[in-house]
Amino acid sequence: MPMPSSNREAGLLRFGVFEVDLAAGELRKNGARIRLQEQPFQVLTALLQNAGQVVTRDELREKTWPADTFVDFDHSLNTAVNKIRESLGDSASSPRFVETLARRGYRFIAPVDSVGAAATVSATAHDNGTRAGAPAPHGLTLHPELYVPVPRRGLVRALFALIQVMYLIFYVSGLAHLPDAERVASSFLPGWRALVIVGAVLVTGAVGIPLRFYLLSAVGFDFRKLGATFGRLFPFILALDQLWAVAPFLLLPRIGVGLAFAATAALLYVPFSERTLVRMAYRREN
Repeated sequence: MPMPSSNREAGLLRFGVFEVDLAAGELRKNGARIRLQEQPFQVLTALLQNAGQVVTRDELREKTWPADTFVDFDHSLNTAVNKIRESLGDSASSPRFVETLARRGYRFIAPVDSVGAAATVSATAHDNGTRAGAPAPHGLTLHPELYVPVPRRGLVRALFALIQVMYLIFYVSGLAHLPDAERVASSFLPGWRALVIVGAVLVTGAVGIPLRFYLLSAVGFDFRKLGATFGRLFPFILALDQLWAVAPFLLLPRIGVGLAFAATAALLYVPFSERTLVRMAYRREN
């Protein structure tokens, strides 16, 4: 069913790197305003409010062109849609946003997120007079949950993927050098305690490898529910990452105590970085 307009008109509509402010009548890309005439903007608004649904040409005529307006409607609508596609960098032959259904109408095919205008004020935003979700200084747009400038999703996803690759290297290297890990562990934890360390490396490495491949594939294919999935997995990921944060101490003879502590301190923070990156790129659905 089309989303009720009362919900949609409460704030901002976001899709990809674009944002539509219905109250201000503005289309923005990565926070920068894009000029779009009133008629094409009204057509775009009608399509966004019915994202995923076919909006017929007759419906667009009723919503956008008053009954007492005498124009060549077909030509005007085609022109408006072309201007929308030009502003979005879209194509009629390979649409990413606006799909044409011959002799029927149009459909907005990209996922659209709605952000309530009254639900995004934080203490930080209150202090500096900036409303979350609204343009920040220098033309930036604040993230509605984290209150930081909205980054490029491609960059955020790439950083998240690099972290997964880093852990894969850790796991494979740890399993490949298991005898060395046992020798180092035995030097300061003799007896069965060293075997516990080796067993932990073996088990967590074997479990971590498929987990990291799953997260890599999810971000690679842009799995839209990764935010909710990662939220459910986070307690397990946090425990796993905290265990592997002490891995630098297995290299103690080579890197020394100081560098081992520094590396461990950095690795302790990494799972929280992963969570923040996921929240930047994928909003959790309630």
